[in-house]
Amino acid sequence: MCGIAGIFNYSGQQNAISQEILKQMSDCIVERGPDSDGTYISEDRLCGMTFRRLAIVDLSANGNQPMQTADGHFSIVFNGEIYNHLEIRKELIQLGFNYRSKTDTETILYGYVSRGKDILQKMLGMWAIAIYDKQRQELFLARDRIGIKPLYFYKKNGIFLFASEIKSILAHPLTEKEFNFDELPNYLNYGLSSNRGTLFKNIYKIPAGHFLVINKDGEIKLQRYWSPFNKEKEIELEQLSDEEIQKQLLELLRRSIEARMMSDVPFGVFLSGGIDSSVNVALMAELMNRPVDTFTVGFRQLEKYNELQYARKIAEIFKTNHREILIDENDAIGILEKLAYREDEPNADPVCIPLYFLSRLTRRSGTIVVQVGEGSDEQFAGYPWIVQHYNVYEKYWKHYIKLPETIRKSAYYAAKPILSATGKILALDYIRRAAYGEQFYWSGMPIFSTCHLQRLFAPSFEQLVSKPAEYADYLHKQALELSPDADYYQRMAYLELTQRLAELLLMRVDKVTMSHSIEARVPFLDHRIVEFSTALKANRKMPDGKTTKYILKKAVESILPKDIIYRRKQGFAAPIEEWLRKEWHKYAKNEIINSHFVQNRIFDEKYIEKLIAEHHSYKANNSKQIFALLMLSLWWKKFF
Repeated sequence: MCGIAGIFNYSGQQNAISQEILKQMSDCIVERGPDSDGTYISEDRLCGMTFRRLAIVDLSANGNQPMQTADGHFSIVFNGEIYNHLEIRKELIQLGFNYRSKTDTETILYGYVSRGKDILQKMLGMWAIAIYDKQRQELFLARDRIGIKPLYFYKKNGIFLFASEIKSILAHPLTEKEFNFDELPNYLNYGLSSNRGTLFKNIYKIPAGHFLVINKDGEIKLQRYWSPFNKEKEIELEQLSDEEIQKQLLELLRRSIEARMMSDVPFGVFLSGGIDSSVNVALMAELMNRPVDTFTVGFRQLEKYNELQYARKIAEIFKTNHREILIDENDAIGILEKLAYREDEPNADPVCIPLYFLSRLTRRSGTIVVQVGEGSDEQFAGYPWIVQHYNVYEKYWKHYIKLPETIRKSAYYAAKPILSATGKILALDYIRRAAYGEQFYWSGMPIFSTCHLQRLFAPSFEQLVSKPAEYADYLHKQALELSPDADYYQRMAYLELTQRLAELLLMRVDKVTMSHSIEARVPFLDHRIVEFSTALKANRKMPDGKTTKYILKKAVESILPKDIIYRRKQGFAAPIEEWLRKEWHKYAKNEIINSHFVQNRIFDEKYIEKLIAEHHSYKANNSKQIFALLMLSLWWKKFF
């Protein structure tokens, strides 16, 4: 796990590439790779690359990057892990490639020389890759199938920059830092920017499962190389019984966890006591001849938010080497500005707070690699609201949307004053979506729905309000292009994978863990498991229409206690509802009201004051909205 950055100077700009500039781009992400660094500039001065190394496999200097082929035609920087690299290595040795290290980096490099972009199909793991082809004078970039690793790029005025983190791009002296208003409503609704852009103008993301090629003329080709939809897998699973599906899922998980134990440094598990992290512990314990190292975070004086008793129970059952840390509102408020900087873009998920302290505890223990439970909820209907949304769609929405537009709009305008007066803004927004023919499901629970945004934005910015609906429609159309016969639940799962998981939750994991120089691995997001889960239609995933994670729970009954599997979902959360009413109230109000967005009349100050006052007086729970505005305000202060 590392950090990468680079420059492709296709217009030959003066002063665009130098060792000093590359070092600047590298130094601001030193936490991603404190063990070594390196730079490369091509002889034609078209391409420069830089690298920060967190040594995990082959700890010797042979694993340092950038790495070149013996003839110097190809050069690579790579962030991630390829878990099946030894298997691919054997094939490449048979083809005549001579290795100088034991790294997966060298396998990717020779694999690309041998097979070009098709090597991506053989790789199992997570990655952000940059390869320069000196003969063709073109740069190849690729992000892993699921989007576990971030990869950003900037293109303007004849230079193309790429990096693991936005701050590396901003460190280049020719970068022009500008705010991107088009992504602001996406952040406010989804909790992070879309999978295409960022809150910085001209800085984009390579979406999960895509590669990009830029040539010496500056022409860019962005292309998908993987889709979670697998028709052959869907046909195969339709022939299996529920018991056979459950058995296959458990075996896939076992293989995935075993693959992710590849490491030359200490590794462990983030343990919440929920089903996902407990599965990680149980299956790792099967495969290890020493105790699993487990790490848990809890909250002082707010027991209802803690899952410590369940984590301790799993630690006791599997005899783990268990460590805990307790935090409170004073600990948390002290790291908010650090988070705003480390995350590159504001992340509206308050779980970033406990994750920060959990990561720090882990690194201080000497553990460098951890397995985490992200990805299970999105694949197996683990959130109650996913089940609720699907049931509402099936029972009501798909019939209601067939009514004439005039009737739907009349219903909306009739309901608007009543629901507005009673504060039921989210309910109003679903009626509005039907009235205007928008998609029902937008991925996750919206922070600021369109009806909220209409109140939040000042009149001169109201044209931005439609952006989240347009993005949701784009993702639904994309799902149908990839799988025309996908049922509505499969489309919902695709939106979860594409937006909320890849751009919010996985970026939370990557940025926060890497800020403490630890590598997080995600066994539930092995692409074989994702293809398996995506192939299952709603009647197989939710046969009773109400039980979350039905298939997963059945699959792991043989390895976990039933009171862990079937306990009420609590979720790994932070008690911001309490903190924003008490200790954080004045701080949050001051930061938001005095922010760029309020002072420059982008947001309506009276509406924000009402949100804060309602929350403070217990009239409503507006903690999600206030936290999103707080992190946006702190981010602006850090970057602009």
